[in-house]
Order: sequence, then structure tokens, then C-alpha cells
Amino acid sequence: MPPVDRPPPYAPPSDFRGVFRTDRLARTLYAEGAGIARCVPAAVAVPADADDVPALARWAKRTGAPLMPRGSGSGMAAGAVGPGIVVDLSRLRHIAPIDTDGRRVRAGAGALRGEIDAAARAVGLRFPVDPSSGAFCTIGGMVGANAAGARTLRFGATRPWVLGLRCVFDDGHEAWVHRERPLPRDVPAVTRLLRATDEVRQGVDPSRLVHTGVRKESSGYGVAAMLAPGGHLVDLLVGSEGTLALFTEVELALIPVAEATATVLATFRTLEAATVCASATREAGATACELLDRTFLDVAATGGPTGIPADAEAVLLIEVEGASGEDVGGLLDAVIDRCRSHGALALHQASEPDAEHRLWALRHAASPILARLAPRLRSMQFIEDGCVPPEQFPAYVRGVRAALSRFGMPGVIFGHAGDAHAHVNPLVDTSAAGWRDRVHGVLAEVSDLTASLGGTLAGEHGDGRLRAPLLHRVWGLEARSVFAHVKEAADPSGVLNPGCKIARPHDEPFTTLRHDPEAPPLPAEAERVLRDIEQRRDWGRFRLAGVGVDGEQRQR
Repeated sequence: MPPVDRPPPYAPPSDFRGVFRTDRLARTLYAEGAGIARCVPAAVAVPADADDVPALARWAKRTGAPLMPRGSGSGMAAGAVGPGIVVDLSRLRHIAPIDTDGRRVRAGAGALRGEIDAAARAVGLRFPVDPSSGAFCTIGGMVGANAAGARTLRFGATRPWVLGLRCVFDDGHEAWVHRERPLPRDVPAVTRLLRATDEVRQGVDPSRLVHTGVRKESSGYGVAAMLAPGGHLVDLLVGSEGTLALFTEVELALIPVAEATATVLATFRTLEAATVCASATREAGATACELLDRTFLDVAATGGPTGIPADAEAVLLIEVEGASGEDVGGLLDAVIDRCRSHGALALHQASEPDAEHRLWALRHAASPILARLAPRLRSMQFIEDGCVPPEQFPAYVRGVRAALSRFGMPGVIFGHAGDAHAHVNPLVDTSAAGWRDRVHGVLAEVSDLTASLGGTLAGEHGDGRLRAPLLHRVWGLEARSVFAHVKEAADPSGVLNPGCKIARPHDEPFTTLRHDPEAPPLPAEAERVLRDIEQRRDWGRFRLAGVGVDGEQRQR
């Protein structure tokens, strides 16, 4: 990590019109995201508009300067936190008028998912992929990670909803890659990618490029999706985390707003009953099915009564939707029947928006409480995205619990049970001797557990720099060779987000943790801004807004 008080010797390209800063304060404002990592970048570049991005790519190709695209910084896997040059695309926030006839919208990569969905809903449409960060994550970040969320049971992850991407490739060539148009074969990177994937098609068993039975996957490259019947180069680019191209604009498919919804909260005496029931609710037509295990419920209860029985080991929050109240009523009955047949202790249902909101409030109850546990305990999301085949989900959750217990580390477990996908917030006492060794121990043990169950380390948050050095644990040599081949084809100079998704020799999952009491301090102003963003969950805030300069900079 470069010293925070010695700016690296980067000068911006002469044809770049945006903001380029190397001063200490600006760089440290981009040293963190929502995940656990801290690394001060070499410089910060904020393009003036989409047409400004190719200048950075040409310059990087010429000089070897590494570019790290970044949106809101709300990603968990450190894909936008590292030692390179941050390319802040969050200012590309335009949203074109909704095409109601074609049910689609075009938006800048920096547009917030919540803003896009609000614009669509104003004309009776919606973008149905809704991660919990949807209010503040950028659409470019969602596409980069192939983000998903609670409602993938019905709508899947981001990939199938992306119609086209306006890309800037490694040498500065710019082109739309669109499902409904001819591919831009005059772009060298596109030609190389097509050649590389054709080689894969002829020589690799596609089953080696997926985790069989896993329902959510944002690890590795979407080669299998591209090579599948009906696949497209768009499918490969989605989920590539800025390592194959920089995205400046996105075109998305939309669907009509749901006419009616309903929610069920079901409590279960055993984790096994809840997880088996989760798969059954998917078959019954559930749109979402969220698991809150006993560890989560115990933390939520510290904030006040939850109404959940003390002998319940797990809760499911299940949502259905339909074209009418009658449709929803039928789905609701089917879901309740599944819950009862799997031994639900109690059932609460709601079909009015306010009542549904009250049920879902339990899902969001833990985060503010976890934040208040500092400084003694720190919530560190370093095993937060595992997804396994549904029949292995009980074993996964119990295995994670056992690993945390063995290393004396409490933790909160919740997630998308219908997809057998869990989020985990280990609670780390950073004042206790040996805490760093325990973090590494839990990470290694859970990675091995995930591999043993046929799962992926990244269900929806991407590999980033956190998981790239761990891919050998869950992907075979053949798959990793294919991923490296694709990366080399798209970016032979290695300037597009190096170290993200494809690890380099000696890379580690993390070096400096932002919650480490012994981490090098940030400037007081940067520390104040970053803590305020974290506490307010205001990840969509532009980091340089109203921020002064304390050293060398260039700003136009």
C-alpha cells in the first residue's frame, strides 16, 4: 500500500477533461468501501462524461497505469479498493426516458439502481433485480458483479436483464455490445474475446465452468453463460468486475409493476426444517424467501422484543406476487401449506403494504445494532457470500456456525434461503490477542467447507480482491485456466482492475483491514467523511463533494 503522505508520480493524460487528483485527502477518501479492506489508491480520476473514459484507457495502455472502476463503493469484495487509479464513474448518472413500448431503459453506469427503478415505476414498469444495497448501488456496479438480491427466486440475477453495454476496452476503443445488434468485430478486444471463447467451446467441457446445482453465481467469468444456447458476449461481460472492459452506459429490460403482493413470516424449531421448507416455497411460486437464523434473531432481540419464540431456531420471510389479489391469494395458500407441512411453529401473514413492511423490518433490524457493538466487536464480512446446492444448505449454515465457534468468534447468519445463499457477519473482538489469526482461520475453514459442499464463495457480490486468491479452493485448474485465458484476451497489458477476479502471484485476500486498530491512520477529514457515509449508509455520496485539497491536484 503506498504511503498516504507520498503521492505516486502519476500525471494525467493531456486529453482527459475530468478531475484527476493525487493529493493525500482525495486518495484516502477512496481507500475504503463497504467491505473490510483498506488500501490508499495511487490517484483518483473522475471522468467529465462517458466520452472522457477512452482517454484514460489509452493512457493506461501506454503507461501501464492500473485502472480500477468504481461506483458507490458499496461492494463487499474489494473490487474497487486497491493500489491502482480509481476511475470514479458515479457521476455518469443520466437516465434516458423510459421506453414503455419496448419495456427498457438506458442509463449511465453511475445511475443508482433505486433511481432507475423509481423512474420505471412512474410509468408502471420496474427493474426487478433488487439487492439490499439497491437504494445506493450504481447500475454499473450491479452489472460488474452480476448482483442479485432477495427476489432471484422469481427474477434471477442481473445478467439476463442486461440488453446492452457501452464499453471502453483496453486500448480505448469504445463500442456498444448489444444483444440485438451485430457485434463490433472491428474492436480488437472483441475479436480476441470471440477467438478465446471459441477455443474454450471446442476444448472444454462446459460443466467444468459452473458449480452444478448452485443457483446464484458471481464468481469467475460467465463463459458458460455465453457459450450456452442463446448466449451472448454480453453474458461474459456481465460479472467481469471491470477486468475485461469499463462500462459507461447500460440498457436494461423492464417488466410491469406487480399488482399485488403478500408476505408470510414463518418460524421453525430446527434449521433443517426451515431450509428444506425454503426450497419448497420456491416450488410453490415464492418471489423471495429469506432466512434469519438463531444468531441473527439473538442480535435483533437486543434492540427490543421481536415476537419470535425463544425455541425457534430459524425464521423464513416469504413473499409472493401476482397480477391480482386473487392470484396472490392462491400463491399465499400454497406457501402456507408448504410451511405447515414442514412443521412451522407459527405463521404471520400480511397483504397490505404497511403490514408487509412491518414483517420485513425484522430482516433489517440487525445492521444498526451491529454498528453499535463497536469498538469492542467489529462486524467483518469476509465469509459473507457463500452459496451451495440447496440440499447442502443446512450443512453449510451449521458448518459456518461450527467454524465461528471453534475460533471463539460470534457471528450473525442470514440470507437468501430459497437460493441456498447465506450472508455472514462475523463479530471480531479486535482488542483480543490473536484476532487476526482467528480471522484467517475462519476464512480458510469456511472456504474449505464451501468447496466440500460443491458451492461457490461468491453468490452475488463478486470475487473482487477478497476472493480472487481463494478461487483455487472452489474452482478446478481447468476453469481457472479458462478464466485466465479470457482475461489475457481482453486485457493483454493487465491494466484493467489487476488483482480483481484473477489473482496475481503473492496476492492475499486482504492485507490492511479498515477496522484494524493498528492500521495506518487516515487524515482526520477523510476519517470523518468515511465514518459518516458508513453510519448513514450513504454510499451513493460523491466522495469529493465539498472536499478541499491538501496537496498536488488537477481539477477542471
